[in-house]
Amino acid sequence: MQTMIHITDVKVIHTGIFQSLIQEFETHRLPRLIRLKDKVDSGEAINDVDLEFLSQEIKDACLTKHMIFNYPELNGFCLLMVHLCKDICDVAIENEAKKLLFMRDFSGDFPLK
Repeated sequence: MQTMIHITDVKVIHTGIFQSLIQEFETHRLPRLIRLKDKVDSGEAINDVDLEFLSQEIKDACLTKHMIFNYPELNGFCLLMVHLCKDICDVAIENEAKKLLFMRDFSGDFPLK
């Protein structure tokens, strides 16, 4: 005997999934992203673990972008997350560029040959 799944059932299931994803984001991912933002804003470089975390966040965002088509109310949330990751990456790149220029100026030679 087959069980019929109604559209309303799917919406309820998806709503529960979204609530879980948002709760996980708020309690785990967002605090870490904020710490990374503070770190790069203070001029520090990100390490390999930070870079891997940011890469995974971007991959996860790409995996979930299809949900925006069915649930456009998630668009703002997803855009904020992606922009936060982009801001962190942009500042991290600026910090690395400044570090390389400092090393070049200090040593008199450009370190990447």
